[in-house]
Amino acid sequence: MKNMRRLPVWILCCVMLAGLAACGGHGKLDKAVRSALVSGDTTRAAYDSLCSIVTQDPGNYSDLLTPEGKVDHKKMAQFIEDIASHLRPPMHWNTRPYGGVDDLSLTIYFERSGSMVPYDQRGGGGQLKKAVNDLINHFPAGSKVDINIVNDGIYPYQHTVDEFLQDRDIYQSTAGIGDASYTDFQLIFNKILEAQRPGNVSVLVSDLIYSPKDTHGVSLDKIFNEENSLATRAFARYKGKSVVVQQFMGDYSGKYYPYNGEPFNYSGKRPFYLVIIADSDVMDQLAQDKRYSGVLDADAARNSYRFNQGTSEVQCRVLPEWKDNAGRFRVKHGEGIVLAKCQGDRETGKLCFSMAANLGGLTMDDALLTNAANYQVQSIDGYTLAVQPIDPSMVTANNKDYLEGMTHILTLTGDLKSPRDEIHISLRNELPGWVHQSSSDNDTSTGGSFATTTLGLEQLLGGMFDAMKGGSSYFDVTIELQR
Repeated sequence: MKNMRRLPVWILCCVMLAGLAACGGHGKLDKAVRSALVSGDTTRAAYDSLCSIVTQDPGNYSDLLTPEGKVDHKKMAQFIEDIASHLRPPMHWNTRPYGGVDDLSLTIYFERSGSMVPYDQRGGGGQLKKAVNDLINHFPAGSKVDINIVNDGIYPYQHTVDEFLQDRDIYQSTAGIGDASYTDFQLIFNKILEAQRPGNVSVLVSDLIYSPKDTHGVSLDKIFNEENSLATRAFARYKGKSVVVQQFMGDYSGKYYPYNGEPFNYSGKRPFYLVIIADSDVMDQLAQDKRYSGVLDADAARNSYRFNQGTSEVQCRVLPEWKDNAGRFRVKHGEGIVLAKCQGDRETGKLCFSMAANLGGLTMDDALLTNAANYQVQSIDGYTLAVQPIDPSMVTANNKDYLEGMTHILTLTGDLKSPRDEIHISLRNELPGWVHQSSSDNDTSTGGSFATTTLGLEQLLGGMFDAMKGGSSYFDVTIELQR
């Protein structure tokens, strides 16, 4: 206080004004952001509460508001990122999926072609209709939902959403709409992409069999090349889009129309697909916002894959003690993952260590994430990788701090020979194996894999992949080993 009294009056005034500005400025918001980050509560609900602080005190937070008095989500994201980056250790909170659009809209494009009608017969299990109904119901009450019927064109459904949900014979009630003898995928994809507006999620419900008009005498190879090219051309024109393809199995009872050959009756299982199309940030929101839980992780989906997902940062924590660990090491604290004082197992000479990783942001199904063949692992001593999902039964009082917020365990095993080594792990960005396994080049009979394959699926999805492929990998992690 003595020193304060000796300061000139004008300096004292400046100090007092600075203090008042800090108290009446962003102090409350700053504190709330830090609390959310430190506690790990980076949910939409937490973000919404931060936005409420801003909107309830526009005088102090005018720099975070638009001229209309709404939260400027870009400035809000920068404010949060500035705080997060100065924490020790630095943190990151991706609030992008929460900004700009509060409620998403849904547009259904329901294919009505000859090969789709047998999926919704009264005597079947109704898996196709249930998948679409569940999709609609996963959107919060009050969401804008539009339904269209597609084949040779796109036609608005002439009834209400509730009537669609309750309709037990959707193909009978939509009989006569369009030309069901062929499906114009080029027109459909272009129209879907052209019609999309910010915050819209468009979903094509289809068997994804390319059946254009006037194919008499055209070879199947030519058709496959055509559908591959049209998919590439359609999606390459629209940057920033993301697509999730979900594969389901449904009861099929009725006429099947092969590309070359006579139609035949078939009763049994057949695959069908939901093709979910949205802006990349909207797809991120679907993946992270609990209000839309179930849209991208439908229980009945047999397989799924997200296109146009760039390289992501994956958080990893080395587990100092884990049942599979062998040998010895010490985790160095600081930037990057460094294991020091590494020693091989006394009996085998092997070093084995495990890391908890959060792969939840990748929007990939577990079949893909847990298959080690989908990863590339590079090192001097030839380390191998095993991946397993984290089960709640694995969490104990001793490892809770390491496993909390994580989704998978990555276990690496190798012969510890080199004095120094670097292990590089990456999840390859390529079409998953199920696409090839689900694709057929012959649909003229019910034999072989007819019940589980779709004619030309690999060519169609391969065209989408070529148009939207990001980097060569979805994530890259490097671990440095020191003896």
